[in-house]
Amino acid sequence: MGFFTVVKLMMVLFNLLIFLGGLTLLAMGIWVSVDGGSFLQLLGPFSSQGMQFVNVGFFCIAIGAVLVLMGFLGCCGARKDSKCLLLTFFSIILIIFIAEVAAGVVALAYSSFAEGIIRAWVTPALQKDYGSDPVVTKIWNTTMTELKCCGFNNYTDFVGSKFEEENGGSLPPTCCWIYSAPCSSIEAERSDVQ
Repeated sequence: MGFFTVVKLMMVLFNLLIFLGGLTLLAMGIWVSVDGGSFLQLLGPFSSQGMQFVNVGFFCIAIGAVLVLMGFLGCCGARKDSKCLLLTFFSIILIIFIAEVAAGVVALAYSSFAEGIIRAWVTPALQKDYGSDPVVTKIWNTTMTELKCCGFNNYTDFVGSKFEEENGGSLPPTCCWIYSAPCSSIEAERSDVQ
């Protein structure tokens, strides 16, 4: 088996994987778009957050279709040694690469802007939903435990929150270095958990 035969085989296998991944994404997108209820039922207790997935069904269909097309072009082009199909395949790859680089540059340029938007959205939601919505509380507890942080900014995110009011001025235990209950604002400030 020569070098080019191995490269050709790898190209066919790689593009076959892209094709199958695209078909899977396309099928998931169609399923979510057509019958979002059964998809949400599958998610069970996380179904309230699953609505976001239902909204991206059409996006999954578009991306899946592009992947199916790319996989087909690459697989057939490599199998048949078709210069036209391979040129089309590599042109699409080049366009996607340029778009990714441009998206990365834009994301880097506007990262502080995006952080401000996220902060403006997350902090009020944290004040309102933490402690009252079990799913939100579990997600935040896991996040704060894993990242060893307290809130989005620091313990002040919880000052005046529903959680603090309902727990007699206590903050979540992750806001104090020594996970003590109750964790007061004074203890949280002394711990300086970011």
